[in-house]
Amino acid sequence: MTEAVPSYLSPTGQEIVFLLLGAVAVGSALLVVTTRQLVHAALWLVLCFGALAGGYLVLTAEFVAWVQVLIYVGAVVVLLLFGIMLTRAPIGRSADLDSGNRLVAAVVAIATAAVLVTVVIDAFRTAYTPLTPGQGAAKELGASVFATWVLPFEALSVLLLAALIGAIVLSRTDIPGGTPTHPSPPPDPPASHTPDPVPDGPAPSSTGPAPPSEPGSAPPSGTAPDQSGGV
Repeated sequence: MTEAVPSYLSPTGQEIVFLLLGAVAVGSALLVVTTRQLVHAALWLVLCFGALAGGYLVLTAEFVAWVQVLIYVGAVVVLLLFGIMLTRAPIGRSADLDSGNRLVAAVVAIATAAVLVTVVIDAFRTAYTPLTPGQGAAKELGASVFATWVLPFEALSVLLLAALIGAIVLSRTDIPGGTPTHPSPPPDPPASHTPDPVPDGPAPSSTGPAPPSEPGSAPPSGTAPDQSGGV
């Protein structure tokens, strides 16, 4: 006995809530990429992730919804905000965040969304799954992951471990091939030109001998008077 497939013209309460959450997610995602304030972009991203978590709850995927809240809202967005504060990024409006390729990006985004929506509607037009509570709980999901999908799960774990080890190797300086964290010392300044040494002895005078002084005139400055007593 098959269950009757409901019509799209008479949506249920769950479908209406799901559509509203989808509209909130799409609108907040657009505000994330169009706002010129980094902090506002992070807050709009929180709203987008929250709407996605609400959609998972409507689809009876409670475990995925709480993972969305704990990991994405509670970790990724908080890490983004801490990165903004620690790097002293501009908090207010930033004109350099605006790109000159907005028209091209909008055309590519609309075309990609149209292709995805067309493929999903064409592939799942007649598919219908009743939303039975309990199918998305942690018990059922854990049993499925560690029974049917255990090999992809372990492969993903090894991949993340390799990425973590690579990040440690690149950040360490005592490991060959690591990136130095301290800047290299500046090069030595060029040797300054030293003047030639001055030879010992009196410096040659550039002027000729002083003219003889007239009788009764004062001796030139810097010369001692004659103490011989001669006239």
